[in-house]
Amino acid sequence: MVSREHKRAALYEKLQLLRSITNSHALNKTSIIVDASKYIEELKQKVERLNQDIANAQTTSSSSDQTSLPVQVTVETLEKGFLINVFSGKSCPGLLVSVLEAFEDLGLNVLEARVSCADSFRLQAVGGENEEEGESIDAHAVKQAVAVAIKNWSENTENE
Repeated sequence: MVSREHKRAALYEKLQLLRSITNSHALNKTSIIVDASKYIEELKQKVERLNQDIANAQTTSSSSDQTSLPVQVTVETLEKGFLINVFSGKSCPGLLVSVLEAFEDLGLNVLEARVSCADSFRLQAVGGENEEEGESIDAHAVKQAVAVAIKNWSENTENE
């Protein structure tokens, strides 16, 4: 009997977690699962749009002048921090260091990151605000700081 109650409590806890992750206001199990399914579909569509944007950027960069550097930066606000994506259709030696220095200057801790620098440059990072810092950062400030770091990096590589 205790085991059944324990399982029921564990299931309830997992449903509440699913409900909070998907921002569902549903109260019964079925509605929570339906809301989660819709949330997953929205995420799939978002991934497809991002993949299209990346493909378009690659097409643009391969057909444009080699001296121009189209770098895409997106920043999304998460519950505690930001999801930062940086993409360029070509390899960018040294760009990662510049972007990470911008994070450090903002007081943003890198909680998780995936980087590819082979044929193209891709950075996907989850950054959290340093709780010791007094002021709060918004997504626009993060995007602007990364854009400035890219611009500075680009100017430095042109001069070399």
